[in-house]
Amino acid sequence: MNVAIDPELCIGCGACEEICPAVFHLDEAVGMAEVMDAGACEFVGCCEAAEENCPVEAITVEE
Repeated sequence: MNVAIDPELCIGCGACEEICPAVFHLDEAVGMAEVMDAGACEFVGCCEAAEENCPVEAITVEE
């Protein structure tokens, strides 16, 4: 599974980390989220929810 965050769109709101902490982490030093473990998407099943709930549509999840 491929999970990406567009750095030009991400506003660092932290919604993805709140929804799917096994995969996403908000790096407050740079003010944006990062993908920590895309492989975990297959096991935790929350990546699509993070993608759907990103307020600026910065997350892309592809199988």
